[in-house]
This record gives sequence, structure tokens and C-alpha cells, in this order.
Amino acid sequence: MKNGPVRVGIIGSQFQADGHASAISMIPDDMSVVAVASPTAGHAQSFADRFNIQRVYTDYRDLAADPEIEAGIITAPNSLHCEMAVALARAGKHVICEKPLCLTLDEADLMIETCRSNGVMLLYADELLFTPKYQKAKEMADLGAFGKVHLVKHSEKHSGPHSDWFWDVNRSGGGALLDLGSHGIVFAYWFLGRPKIVSVYSQLGTYVHREKTKADDECVTIIEFEGDVMAVIENSWSRLGGMDDRIEIYGEGGLTLANLLMGNALPTFSKYGFGYAVEKAPSTTGWTYPVFDELWNYGLPQEVRHFARAIRGVEAPLCTGEDGKTVLAAIYAAYASAGLGRKVLLPYEPTTKRPIDEWLSRTARPDVP
Repeated sequence: MKNGPVRVGIIGSQFQADGHASAISMIPDDMSVVAVASPTAGHAQSFADRFNIQRVYTDYRDLAADPEIEAGIITAPNSLHCEMAVALARAGKHVICEKPLCLTLDEADLMIETCRSNGVMLLYADELLFTPKYQKAKEMADLGAFGKVHLVKHSEKHSGPHSDWFWDVNRSGGGALLDLGSHGIVFAYWFLGRPKIVSVYSQLGTYVHREKTKADDECVTIIEFEGDVMAVIENSWSRLGGMDDRIEIYGEGGLTLANLLMGNALPTFSKYGFGYAVEKAPSTTGWTYPVFDELWNYGLPQEVRHFARAIRGVEAPLCTGEDGKTVLAAIYAAYASAGLGRKVLLPYEPTTKRPIDEWLSRTARPDVP
């Protein structure tokens, strides 16, 4: 077994890549970034300079072939996740993949099988499973604090994606449901102990951003699990004022509420502004809610430390490609539900090559590009 920090290469150089690199810099004994790949050479070099990364590639295949790299972190557009994961696995690299896992269930199967047959891990990156507040909620639930839990609610909302490719459904595969609902679905699935998903119902639409996308920017999804329990997932790309992320847990013997960001914020008024308050906040003048230890509160350093320890064989992986496939299957059913206007039972056999087309193919949208 290898020792020392796990040496990783990051594919991508934008927001998600920045978050991972920043988190890894906080755990130097467990993981280090030794290479970055991005098709835009200037972006890759700028990223490398910012994080003191020695090797820069413009082709992810070259990063995959680098013998010094033990694992690759995929933070590229969703449509590229599968081919990148397969290339990394065939080169003997462990794969850490940002959500969503990929765009089709066939791609998910290919990723899972390729990693398995090449003896590498497929780790599904969702930091909500490592968020301290949310972990504490699960700890209390597992100890019986709330009795039998019957309802899990998760809400994640902001004003829209950081990167332009998210607005293009050909590259993203979906809108707020796919982008943010991935978090809520895997959170509820994990929190409840991974019960079978029985049905999904979703109501969604494009209410604010029709001039730039076909994707949904508001969504409410209800998931029914085996064991007489449900989850309500609310997502938005149309919420102004910064990121909002919260959970509510209800049992017959109690409840808990957690606001990921506001509980770690300082209510602040400034006439002059001061730099940075919180993710997605457009300004720091007037009333704002600046956060502290943002990455730690999100769970990112804890997530990458866990993945490093899983790769070293010290910990069992908490979130894998199989979890990512389960989430993707639920998202396909949710988009189908929105298109059909009814609850959809699982397992659901997709009829399209992108999740969002389960909705778009059943909905007349002459008013959008």
C-alpha cells in the first residue's frame, strides 16, 4: 500500500475545481494536487499558478497517463464525466467525480464496471454528506432522538450557475433539479440509511431565465421511500441574495432544523462594502450575511480527506458510483414526472439520452431557444 498524501490531478479549472483545490490545501498530510487539465490553456495555467501546481495539461488524457497521479478529480461539464472517468480508470487512477455522476444510466454502469474491472475506486463527490451540521443531524437521528423519521426536507437555492455551460442542456443535461436536486436526493437517501426509492413526483418550470436556457430554474420534488417515509426537495436557480441551503428532519418523537449558512453568518450592515460575504451574494453593501470557515461548513475538506483515506484503505468509502447511479435514476423519474404530470414509480426506464428531455420531450416550449 502506498503511503503519504494521495497525489491527485484535477480536470477542470473553474468554480468546482477551485473549491476542491482550496479544500485539499487544507489537508496537506492527506492529499495534494500535482496536476491540472483544462482545454483552455490560459485557465489551466492561471489555476496552477494560484495553487502552486507543477504540471499543466490541456488534454485530460495526458493527465490520466501521468504516472505520478494516483486519482483524478472530475469537475468538468456533466456531458464529459463518463468518458473522463473511463479514461482515468483504464489508466489505473481512482476516480473522484462531481455530481451528477453522468447523464445516462448506461454511462453510470460503464463507469462503475470500468472502475471495478481496473481495481480502482469510483467516489461520488457530494459534500452534504460531510457537512458538520447535517452529520450532527444524522447522528442524532441514528441515536433515536426523533423516533421514527417520516419526513426529510432539503432546500438548496441560489441565483444560477457559475459557469455558462450549465445553461446549455446539451452539456449539463438538466437544470436546477439535476444541478441542485442531486444534493438533496443523495442527502435524503444517505440520511435514511439508503432505503429503496418507491416513487417520485416533481413540479418544475423555467420561470426567470427563459431568455438564456431551456433548463428548469425552479423545482419541487417529492420522493417516497420504502418504510413509510418521504423527502421533499426544493431547488432554485432564481433565488437572489446568495446561497441558501437548509434541512428539516421530522420524526414522531422530535425534529431538528439546520440552516447551513445563516447559522455561521454575521448579520452585517455596511455602507462601503468589504469584499466577500457568501457564495452567490452579488454585493457586500447594505445588509449582508458574511460567513466564516465557508469550505469547512460546506464539508469540502472533510470530504476530500475521507476520499484520501478511502483510497489508502483506512476508511470505507461513504459515497460511491452506485449512489450516484441511484440519484440519477431518481432524477430521470423526476423529469418524467414533470412531463407526464403524475407520480412515477421506480424503477423507471428512461426514454431519452438526457434527464431533462424526459420533461422537454413532453412539453411544448415555443417561447424558449
